[in-house]
Amino acid sequence: MQFKIDTSEKFHAIQIKEVSLSANMTGELDACLMPLLQQEVKNVVLILQDIQNIDNAAGEHLVKLQQSFYEQSASFVICGLQKQVEKELDAADLLELLNVAPTESEAWDIVHMEEIERELGDSF
Repeated sequence: MQFKIDTSEKFHAIQIKEVSLSANMTGELDACLMPLLQQEVKNVVLILQDIQNIDNAAGEHLVKLQQSFYEQSASFVICGLQKQVEKELDAADLLELLNVAPTESEAWDIVHMEEIERELGDSF
């Protein structure tokens, strides 16, 4: 699986450079994403603009990945979903479980807002 990774002060922007995301690719996805939870910058914006189709097992895995990040006080936001992928996730009742933003810029905003919420939560 091919990735493009850009790291900023608050998050890693990871773009999957594949046409399809299937269950047999989830191991590679884990190998890329899970080590980020051990770094100082843990937040992830996962850019799926190149993905044209996704199977249910891969969609379910994204939900589990997102949950793992939130359990570690890290943000996990998906952006750039193609209409077909959105429909596939919605049909599998997974879309509403995912933190999805239409654009990368909006995903960045979500990460920044969640960072502020965590900082405020820690101060009480």
